Amino acid sequence: MNSIGSDSEAGASEPELVNLDPVATAVVRGVVSMASLRDFFDASFSALARTIGAQRITVLSPAFGLYHGSPGETLDLEVGFVTDRAVQPEDGVVVGSLPGGRIARLTHFGSFDGLGSSWERLHSWMRAQGLPAGEDRWETYITQPSPDMDPRDLRTELNWPVAD
Repeated sequence: MNSIGSDSEAGASEPELVNLDPVATAVVRGVVSMASLRDFFDASFSALARTIGAQRITVLSPAFGLYHGSPGETLDLEVGFVTDRAVQPEDGVVVGSLPGGRIARLTHFGSFDGLGSSWERLHSWMRAQGLPAGEDRWETYITQPSPDMDPRDLRTELNWPVAD
């Protein structure tokens, strides 16, 4: 069941457990402060577009942000796309991957400001199911944001690998 929140709150789908195969990605990696996150994403997407276009690589997914470890004053992350083949490192773009296996997932509806509460909801669900959370997790940005869109229309898929 999907629920969309009011103007001041976001909603999320019910958490689920899925099995995924690992996939190759083209990414830009960095360790950035929360205040620099938007600029990092913007610069990464520019570099990715140039490199992927020049190498005639096919993008197979919406954009994602893969976060390593727990967030603190800084975030260790990769921003990129699933691709049809390995990218040749260039302009800060390198080969990466998204993990396979059992993944706890839910879809967040609404602005990015509400992502924290959706991550907490997914983590609580995992604990209630007895599923140990992996160190890394990623967001897939199903809806591409644009300056003139209503933030309530954003859809972000949250993916948290189950530690084995």
